[in-house]
Amino acid sequence: MRAPAIPENEEARIDTLYSLGILDTPPEERFDRLTRLARRVFRVPIAMVNLVDEHRIWTKSAQGLQASEGPRDTSFCAHAILGDDILVVADAMQDERFRDNPYVTGEPNVRFYAGCPLRAPNGDKLGTLCLIDHQPREFSEEDRALLRDLAGMAERELAVLQLATMDELTMLANRRGFEALSAHALELSRRFKKPAALLYFDLDNLKQINDGLGHAEGDRALKTFAQLLRLTFRESDVLGRLGGDEFAAFMTNVSNAELDGALERLEQAVDDYNEKTGLDYDVEFSCGKVTFDASGTADVSDLMAQADAMMYQNKKRKDA
Repeated sequence: MRAPAIPENEEARIDTLYSLGILDTPPEERFDRLTRLARRVFRVPIAMVNLVDEHRIWTKSAQGLQASEGPRDTSFCAHAILGDDILVVADAMQDERFRDNPYVTGEPNVRFYAGCPLRAPNGDKLGTLCLIDHQPREFSEEDRALLRDLAGMAERELAVLQLATMDELTMLANRRGFEALSAHALELSRRFKKPAALLYFDLDNLKQINDGLGHAEGDRALKTFAQLLRLTFRESDVLGRLGGDEFAAFMTNVSNAELDGALERLEQAVDDYNEKTGLDYDVEFSCGKVTFDASGTADVSDLMAQADAMMYQNKKRKDA
């Protein structure tokens, strides 16, 4: 058996997967109808929508098999996402990658497999729509075209999920997306015993901008602050607009000095922006920050509440 390789963009791919908030969710008709259709059209005993997590394959929808998750190392789907087109295994017993795979030598006795990668709107391959048969079989070009069409339908459903986790104005994660990504990052910090930090921001004068200059200018201020966050923080940091004038950043593997440095860079970037633009208002923010020790038990909600409270304390001191 040959274990699947790890994609070059694995970190970004996993971030995209977690941002959807789909893992470990209940079955949904929009995916189940696709696997029912695939099973019927191709006349196979098993059709599935599988997502490739860090160490497991998680099943969003399955027809013909009771499955929820399994090891990534033995998964056909983890091989399928390494390519750009459908992976077809006509006879697993004749394929050196799979002939001694436990899913071939035991239940569900895979002989034939066809898996089409499912891409997020940004191109990251998150999993597959796959077909399984207990007998070897051929897969024609017409079959491939049809499976691509069905996979495209599944991708559109994933795109809907991604839009539901993104703030359309700033193109940062919204609250749902931020919490999902940060929970994943926090778990990694705990597992690898690395420090982390959560920063909670408030755009101080948004109401005054909206009231005095109109909501279009308020939207401009929000988009500007989002862009300054992107320029200041690392690509590995999780950024989000939580709603209204509130933003947040979750940083992993960060020392206190690096945390302070990031805030100093943000303050300088905001000052530079205000000086160069010469608008009738300044972009200003208040911030609260909390750190996470790997031995701690706090979850993301706890950290957000603590950072939010600290932000409002700092904001009151500025207004006093």
